[in-house]
Amino acid sequence: MGRDRGTIAVIGGHGKTGRAVIGGLKRLDQESVAVGRAQLADPGTALSEAAAIYLIAPNMCADEPGFVDTWLSAAAEAGVERVVYHSVAAPYAPQMPHHLHKAMSEDLVRRSGLDWTILQPCAYAENLLPVLREPQPQIRIAYSPDTPFGLIGLDDVGAIAARVLLESGHTGASYELGGPELVTVRQVARIAEAALGRPVDLRVESVDDWAAGPGAGLEARERDWLAAMFAYYDAHGLPVGGRVAQMLLGRRPESMERLLRRALVPEAEAADQGGRRERDS
Repeated sequence: MGRDRGTIAVIGGHGKTGRAVIGGLKRLDQESVAVGRAQLADPGTALSEAAAIYLIAPNMCADEPGFVDTWLSAAAEAGVERVVYHSVAAPYAPQMPHHLHKAMSEDLVRRSGLDWTILQPCAYAENLLPVLREPQPQIRIAYSPDTPFGLIGLDDVGAIAARVLLESGHTGASYELGGPELVTVRQVARIAEAALGRPVDLRVESVDDWAAGPGAGLEARERDWLAAMFAYYDAHGLPVGGRVAQMLLGRRPESMERLLRRALVPEAEAADQGGRRERDS
């Protein structure tokens, strides 16, 4: 790789995205450390040994610009020169407050004086796995099942993050990351049915019904932000192309069909692992 290696601090490293990034770095024999909320009280110490940081804010963070600014300042004070910021596809979408916070945070990253790269992934394909693994698989959404998304696999995001952190030539780049094809939630349900060999119950409810049901336990701010996101998805989906991810991976991103088959059918995962072992031997 083109950069001198040292420890990479993955801020937000205990969450699913952080674990995927750490996994991607491990596959490239790169040392990393997961930095969590416990280190927020003394971010400078947390970054004292870091050569670079991968910066992930908590999901639906109430003040993402403030969070990002804290870590950018700590990185500068600790002598860290390299930052990769985990943003979102379509960050400047004023209808979605959490996206807009990421757009504001991108501005802070760009003006930080650090060697920066921004990744803007679409929603993860894996977000739908928990409900598809239930004894009676179902998908319950509060937006149209027929708007398009560029869903991307979490392992692919982790692999891209690792390469961008370690390779030269990514400074000043913003990469929007989507899967290999656009899919609707209805298509995802049909693909899951084929993988599982049984029906998947696709239920579409109103935002009000969602707010009174699954959303009732959330704080008002987060519930309102998610309701705004559902309204945006209902009208526009979140279409993101896959060519950038393919360029960064050096291969086609994992398809929804293969990802769901691997994740939902244990024997398919075993066969994939066996095939990988044979190719590696």
